[in-house]
Amino acid sequence: MIDKEKWDKTFNELPDEAPVTEPERQYYFINKCRQIVKKINEERGLPLSYKTVTFGCQMNARDSEKLVGILEQIGYVEAADEEKADFVIYNTCTVRENANQRVYGRLGQLGRIKKQNPHMRIALCGCMMQEPEVVEKLKKSYRFVDLIFGTHNIYKFAELLATRMESGRMVIDIWKDTDKIVEDLPVERKYSFKSGVNIMFGCNNFCSYCIVPYVRGRERSRDPKAIIREIERLVADGVVEVMLLGQNVNSYGKTLEHPITFAQLLKEIEKIDGLERIRFMTSHPKDLSDELIQVMAESKKICRHLHLPVQSGSTRILEKMNRRYTKESYLDLVGRIKKAIPDISLTTDIIVGFPGETEEDFQETLDVVRKVRYDSAFTFIYSKRTGTPAAVMEEQVPEVVVKDRFNRLLKEVQDISAETCAVHEGTVQTALVESLNDHDSSLVTGRLSNNLLVHFPGDASMIGKFYQVRLNECRGFYYIGEQIN
Repeated sequence: MIDKEKWDKTFNELPDEAPVTEPERQYYFINKCRQIVKKINEERGLPLSYKTVTFGCQMNARDSEKLVGILEQIGYVEAADEEKADFVIYNTCTVRENANQRVYGRLGQLGRIKKQNPHMRIALCGCMMQEPEVVEKLKKSYRFVDLIFGTHNIYKFAELLATRMESGRMVIDIWKDTDKIVEDLPVERKYSFKSGVNIMFGCNNFCSYCIVPYVRGRERSRDPKAIIREIERLVADGVVEVMLLGQNVNSYGKTLEHPITFAQLLKEIEKIDGLERIRFMTSHPKDLSDELIQVMAESKKICRHLHLPVQSGSTRILEKMNRRYTKESYLDLVGRIKKAIPDISLTTDIIVGFPGETEEDFQETLDVVRKVRYDSAFTFIYSKRTGTPAAVMEEQVPEVVVKDRFNRLLKEVQDISAETCAVHEGTVQTALVESLNDHDSSLVTGRLSNNLLVHFPGDASMIGKFYQVRLNECRGFYYIGEQIN
């Protein structure tokens, strides 16, 4: 474990050379950047500011918290928006190609702003940077970008920034893959009462439509002791709920020197005093074990919600997707889960219009939706992603057909979700208050164990605390309720 106080004391007396070991090396560069920023702040008479813009998944959101933690240690303060910031970081997603175009468009605007601000720096990181053609385009057409790094070396952010500050040149550091995990670096959480916790990185599944394994690398699991230590620190700092994050949490532990299962990890996390709720995502159906179902059924802390992406109800299409389960095995799994945990809330992801999908295949998907009766579903129109096997498959489905199927699926999902959620009406549930209501400041918004939201009278002092709430009225995907003393 790093002695942060020791390294803070080196603020004015840095060693001549940077340490070789991590994370000591990164704290050396944090302090080196801090000296440079302190000097600039004194010359300007006001602090340098930053703005991080996060695209994509919860893994990216957690990465951004790490970047913010390092920036604030260095001495930057958060700006209201990116156009007024001295340092803008785009943490990018590349799951869909139109996401790349959005980044290029926003970069063009920043380039014009940077000409007016000599202190402005721009950094790009995340999944999009793992594509060689993207980096080449940035080098050629966006020379005003200061830092470019990928998904594998975010922990080196301070070192890369120090290099940029000293050299004055664009710094590019992209790793194709890594098995390295660096612990104990600064993190600035978005919420005081809940936090994401990475338990693994990368993915080994290679679904034929997905770019993630190519940009996030192969699976590597964190040491369970490091995970437990991080959660214990979070709880000591006021966190009552954690979300365990991984591309496929069900395969956690397989790459460790002393392998353990995800279910075994959950049992250890549940022992942490002061931790009230445990969530996790994402679960791949092919790896969800009976051991995990049993642990969830017996747990007092694991939330009654499971996100279980089906993607398609057609076994033929699932095979083309390389999902490695069938419609029948998926439904059998759901049956075992519901038998063991009757009050479980199931949500899913569904892709419509995958290459070669027929009306018969689509009807199989509708059949799964009707049999499982999801609480909610994230529905997507298939988007061709260059670099994936599916992008070059024949029988791409016509757009007009895909849109018709998507609308029919959406109606089915919404109708079933409204019926499924309404069964809780009139019950009393425990809600963790997360915020003031966006539309009515006399209400607070709480999240139930099953991941559904309830709005009820309250004020900002209730945020981060648990309350018993009667669910008076179901309004589709949320409830109107009242606090029970």
